[in-house]
Amino acid sequence: MNEIVRIGVSLLPVFAFLAVLIVLDSYKLVKLRAVLLAIVLGCAVALVCLVLNRWLLDVLDLDFRTFSKYLAPLVEETLKAMYIVYLIKAKRVGFMVDAAIHGFAVGAGFAFVENLVYLQMLESSGILVWIVRGFGTAVMHGTTTAIFAILAQNAVERKGTDAWFLFLLPLLAAVVTHSIYNHFFLPPLLVTVAFVVGLPTLAVAVFQRSEQATREWLGVGFDTDVDLLAMIIEGDIQNTRVGQYLQSLKEHFPGEVVADMLCYLRLHLELAVRAKGTLLLRQTGFKPSNDPAIKAKFQELAYLEKSLGKTGKLAILPFLHTSPRDLWQIYMLG
Repeated sequence: MNEIVRIGVSLLPVFAFLAVLIVLDSYKLVKLRAVLLAIVLGCAVALVCLVLNRWLLDVLDLDFRTFSKYLAPLVEETLKAMYIVYLIKAKRVGFMVDAAIHGFAVGAGFAFVENLVYLQMLESSGILVWIVRGFGTAVMHGTTTAIFAILAQNAVERKGTDAWFLFLLPLLAAVVTHSIYNHFFLPPLLVTVAFVVGLPTLAVAVFQRSEQATREWLGVGFDTDVDLLAMIIEGDIQNTRVGQYLQSLKEHFPGEVVADMLCYLRLHLELAVRAKGTLLLRQTGFKPSNDPAIKAKFQELAYLEKSLGKTGKLAILPFLHTSPRDLWQIYMLG
């Protein structure tokens, strides 16, 4: 019974807070299976770090305290961050809120394995130790990875690119936070209380900022996409800047290629409008229905993209939504 209590105290807080993050997400951008995958990957990272940290301790001949204060945070946060980097660069994260959920899930999985290992090492420890590990250390692992994910996604949104250098400062912030925690400048119980109080405050701020950004993006982007799509469908595009630009391309491309460009633009807009409509339905509590025609549209889009080639796609790039967030919406719909 004592062991069950220790496991519960050491693991429940981090997973309970992860559940709260998922519930607070009004757009429900992160599916349960994606959260579970992030947790499993976090567990795998913890196992890798367990082996790697032991090897580094032997090779570098450092004492455990020095290693845990400086090198362990660098190793662990870097490996935890790798999956978040992949999600952002693959356009599978669109807003800070879903980046935070993915990041916290990875940290929760990491804490799960780490606490199970410590449970075997510290069998005779009292309940206070596991309160600190559960509300402090475990939540810390989730928090640091969430901090990295939030800052990285914010940087990508502001710069409009996912260049590798944008991930360096967010990683430094996560490593420093982890290192400060391991220094124990304050009694462990006070640090635990600080995390329990500070993390909800951070989460609420992130969710408010993300929800505001989502509403702004939906409001502007939806109207623009709908207007341009309506002009294409109704045949009124000739008198617009888009139509005039496409007409000018006939001097450089065959007529059938320009026609493919217009079809590609129309399909891209249709999918963008559908994705934004899906988000609006989710916000109001409705579950969007599956459209069997979506798969065919993606197949046609892929065919047209291959037909146009890099040069043709570059020619219509000014009218396509290609920011990380806009590309994410297409991925989300697919």
